[in-house]
Amino acid sequence: MTVLENTPSAVLVLAVGVLCGTGVYLLLERPLTRVLLGFVLIGNGVNLMLLVAGGRAGASPIVGNAPNDEPMSDPLAQAMILTSIVITLALTALVLAVAYRSWQLHGHDEVADDVEDRRVARQAALNAPAFEDADATETGETLDEEAAEVYDEVADDDPDGQTPGDAPTDTPGGAR
Repeated sequence: MTVLENTPSAVLVLAVGVLCGTGVYLLLERPLTRVLLGFVLIGNGVNLMLLVAGGRAGASPIVGNAPNDEPMSDPLAQAMILTSIVITLALTALVLAVAYRSWQLHGHDEVADDVEDRRVARQAALNAPAFEDADATETGETLDEEAAEVYDEVADDDPDGQTPGDAPTDTPGGAR
């Protein structure tokens, strides 16, 4: 069995990097047409990467079909590329349908900010912890003292007179 040389060409590796890098850049844009082009570029970059990972071209990967001195090519890379093409096509069709529907509804394909996300961010900013005591001069208490009065995690007794670990008693006088 002859082992194929698996040293990739620098031009192919550079092409994979450029395709994937440009695709990621386009995915981060707002218009859906650019997102669509980003998916296509990343899909082609992944296909080229799988092709490079498959090694040098050889004879067809059918046992008994190739001459004895010529090595066979790896069929797994070819199967992965076919699968990647199908996935990229399906994802492209989905994003194209979403962009078309956005164009029908709004007249543009730009993804707008989510109103709910902005509301949650504003609410989180309002609920941010305060590290200074705004009313320390009025009350004379520190934040720790005020917090201890408002919420006490370790209460000695329940309102009904039992500690949290006690079980209710059945007999009069508290005997168990």
